Amino acid sequence: MEQAIATAARNKYLMAALILDMDRFKLVNDTLGHAAGDALLVEVAQRLRNNVRDSDIIARLGGDEFVVILTEVENPTGAIRFAEKILYSLGQTYRYGTNEMHSTPSIGLALFPDDGQDCDMLMKRADTAMYQAKGLGRNNIQ
Repeated sequence: MEQAIATAARNKYLMAALILDMDRFKLVNDTLGHAAGDALLVEVAQRLRNNVRDSDIIARLGGDEFVVILTEVENPTGAIRFAEKILYSLGQTYRYGTNEMHSTPSIGLALFPDDGQDCDMLMKRADTAMYQAKGLGRNNIQ
């Protein structure tokens, strides 16, 4: 992320940090077991991978939280459109054996340089926005 910030600053690009948390993930683990929860996380990672560019960064922060770094963003609207695409993709039904699982993401978005000049501030702002998304009923972007 530090490298992406340095490149964005040097090239005068915007960069977006998205933190997403899978809504009601604990319910999947509690009702279908941890193997089902693990399968859901693997599918979430695959769907994220299928929706980003090679230059973007995806990481699992832990549990059911992921971060996506969009390295070259033309404008805030482009970052929001990308987040909407992720919201839709991750909101689709997941399958595990004969079971269907449903989980949606709550997504927090922060932009460099407007929302922060370093990793810590961008992550803090994206995390705060993600908790706002959860507080506003989940399955949305803030």
